[in-house]
Amino acid sequence: MLVAAAAMVGTLPGRTQGLGLITEPLLRDLNLRRVDYAQINLWATLIGALFCVGIGQLQDRIGSRPVLVSIALALGFVTVAMSRSSNVALMFVLITLTRGLGQSALSVVSLTMVGQWFRKQLDLAMAIYTVVMSVGFMIAFPVVGAMVSQHGWRFAWARVGWSLIIVLAPTAMLLVRRPAKQVDPVEDGDSTAAAPLRLKEYTLAEALMTPAFWVMSAGSALYGLIASGIGLFNESVLHERGFPPGVYYQSLVVTALTSLIGNFLGGYLAAKGSMNRLMSMAMLMLMAALISLVNVRTIWQVDVIAVVMGISGGFVMVLFFSCWGRIYGRTHLGKIQGAAQTMTVLASAVGPLLLALCIARTGSYAAGFYILALVVGLMALAAWTVRLPRSWNP
Repeated sequence: MLVAAAAMVGTLPGRTQGLGLITEPLLRDLNLRRVDYAQINLWATLIGALFCVGIGQLQDRIGSRPVLVSIALALGFVTVAMSRSSNVALMFVLITLTRGLGQSALSVVSLTMVGQWFRKQLDLAMAIYTVVMSVGFMIAFPVVGAMVSQHGWRFAWARVGWSLIIVLAPTAMLLVRRPAKQVDPVEDGDSTAAAPLRLKEYTLAEALMTPAFWVMSAGSALYGLIASGIGLFNESVLHERGFPPGVYYQSLVVTALTSLIGNFLGGYLAAKGSMNRLMSMAMLMLMAALISLVNVRTIWQVDVIAVVMGISGGFVMVLFFSCWGRIYGRTHLGKIQGAAQTMTVLASAVGPLLLALCIARTGSYAAGFYILALVVGLMALAAWTVRLPRSWNP
């Protein structure tokens, strides 16, 4: 579980929030316009989403260790190379690779690992996983942000890359094992075992035919779209409201810290109640945060919005990491998880471009936030009313 959480933190150079730490100095360094950079991010993320294809199936087949070690090494070397590039075309290729290896492939490997290991108390395991992961990001964001401010983005990015190479990859090689074989008392001939119900193991095709898959994955993707858009241009969003860059780093820490509350509370509520209702609650909180962000005026209001975003994100993380194995079983978890991850990656590609186009054409982010708030509200209604498939069949 700890290695899986560390692997997710290792996706930082391929995540929008990670790139958001270096967006402004990178734009100045390469003399890029905001819309041009958003288009580079869009295509890099769309192409990078293809890295989700086959990763889950490969992990199901050969295990997590070789896949995780290979991806960690590749992502590390690409991040180091990105820190040394000054060519826009080459930078596009390298950002594409960080997106594909980090946000797509390494994310699928990380979140699938826990689902493969834990059959019982999966919600609790995912809650602990997300807590450890949130603590990791809570440490990583200010540390990398401080390095960017003091030494420049190239210095910081090189250190991130070497950390993947000399820390994450060797750790994964030493600690990650294939999950233990799960014993089925009926299949193993234990006639005394009481098993009146059996867990239905959905194939990817069967999962895609259920409305619940699309609602839960679309809700997660919508949160990713908004978080990526705000994350990549957060400094600019807050600058529009009159706040200095330091407030951006502070809001990242607050969001990461309060997401722990969302992780704990989300894990508890997911185990006790309906997962689709919990997704609906997360969407309602996200809608409130978007509307409030248009009217923010003071630092304490920024902190409140960061708290709401953090708790909402904590709910979504727990649901996204735990619902697939709980609803659809573990046999094809890698494929199902990969399909859902592809949707979130595609959405995260669109988010920054939507906000960049919005401010380019209207001079403000406000219209984009109001439209997104309406869409989130509709998603909250869909999540509240959708029926989850019955996991247990006679």
